[in-house]
Amino acid sequence: MAGTAVLVAVPLLAAGVSLRLRYAGEPAPGTRTRGRDAVWLGHAWVDGRNGEARLAELVRRIRDTGVRDLYVHAGPLEHDGGLPASRRPKARWLVDAVRRELPGVRVQAWLGDVLSTEGRTGMDLGERATRERIVRSAHQVLAAGFGGIHFDLEPVHSGDRDYLSLLDDVREVTRAHRVPLSVAAHQIDPLPSLHSLAGFAAGHPKWWSPSYFGEVARRVDQIAVMSYDTAMPLESLYGGYVARQTRLALEATPRGTDLLMGLPAFHTDDLGHHESAETVAAAVRGVRLALSREDTRRARFGVALYVDFAATPGDWAAYREGWGTYGQRSGPYREG
Repeated sequence: MAGTAVLVAVPLLAAGVSLRLRYAGEPAPGTRTRGRDAVWLGHAWVDGRNGEARLAELVRRIRDTGVRDLYVHAGPLEHDGGLPASRRPKARWLVDAVRRELPGVRVQAWLGDVLSTEGRTGMDLGERATRERIVRSAHQVLAAGFGGIHFDLEPVHSGDRDYLSLLDDVREVTRAHRVPLSVAAHQIDPLPSLHSLAGFAAGHPKWWSPSYFGEVARRVDQIAVMSYDTAMPLESLYGGYVARQTRLALEATPRGTDLLMGLPAFHTDDLGHHESAETVAAAVRGVRLALSREDTRRARFGVALYVDFAATPGDWAAYREGWGTYGQRSGPYREG
């Protein structure tokens, strides 16, 4: 028993030391916003619960920041891929209001559902008819005025070819409308083939392989890593983990695709998420440290706050102060 405990403790200790070292040092000058950031917005923006007062508050929050995209929850999709128009009665109001109050900011339709990859119920992307309905749903929300499609379909297992096929089909639609296709992406294996081990041991392969992440990234205009729910117990370990994920994502993402790293602007405590550890400030610092070491000139890069209805004034302040406002974005990177 003692020998087994040592075998488990030693690699865990080594991993902790590695993450803590990744969180050490100071970010380089110029590792600030590139004006390509995003925010996930809840369903209340399209079902009528949020009105002019909340809109004015949102405008104050993001004006002069690097936020260029709003991922607005317009679903969920039906398990068969359909999307009733009744779920977004105020969509046109929101799109028009953002266009008026925040010129240059895009409102993308956030479409999601639970996949049947780990259970008996949910969406089955293996069904051609389901994928075809999703494509039609994309047409519908773009006709309603949205300026892009943002998918959050979970859990997508590493290597899923049906998901890639869906992205290929929907990108034909978004290209025809000259709007972006974006996705919320799983984290990347922090250790080689960890997704396979997690799938075998727990039936839930949380991570994607770097090669699969790259396949997804090549099929979209934006890829936003859900770099939270890590179970890290300390802020320094979480920040180091984000630095590690940022490095892996930079390596896997083509330079022609926008890469965004998620910021945990929500506050729950459970086995997978400790709000004292997973902070916006730690995530921003981890992102900046990774940029400093790997690619300070990366232009197509940003961060994405999840989620507006749970974010506190402190979360917004940490984003502004740590990542900078749009007027402070000048740095050594170049558009490419």
